[in-house]
Formats: sequence, C-alpha cells, structure tokens
Amino acid sequence: MSELAPGSQTVLDERTELHDSDDHERFSHYVPKNKLTKAMVTGTPVVALCGKVWVPSRNPDKYPVCPDCKEIWQSMKPGDPQE
Repeated sequence: MSELAPGSQTVLDERTELHDSDDHERFSHYVPKNKLTKAMVTGTPVVALCGKVWVPSRNPDKYPVCPDCKEIWQSMKPGDPQE
C-alpha cells in the first residue's frame, strides 16, 4: 500500500451520470453554454435539447453530435429563448 504525502487526502468521487438511454452515451449534446459551464464547475446535472440528463465530464469534441439535438437546434428560430 502506498503512503500519502503529509497533509494529503484521498477523495472519492461518487457522482453518477444520469441518462435515459445507452445510445445517448455515444454522442455530444447541445446544452445552453451558461448551464454547461455551471455544471462543469459544480457537478450538477444538465438537460440537453433532446432530453438527456447527465453530469458533463468528458470532452464533447471526441463524439459525434446527437442527431436529435442537432435536429432540434436547426429547427429553432434565431432569437428563440433557450432554457
């Protein structure tokens, strides 16, 4: 067993990712930028345009865009309010 440096602690991250389908895990999703930033800082869940609820923790650039989010985004008119 390795020893910790003086004054250090082991912290367990017990957050869970909430999702409604495994298919949603293979995509990046559209979320209002201000909500995404807050979620990344606080670890709170966000809701994507397609309805997926999760705690963002991965780089979305590594995944293709969710087709449902993309379709909803493209159907929105400029100036439509986001949540």
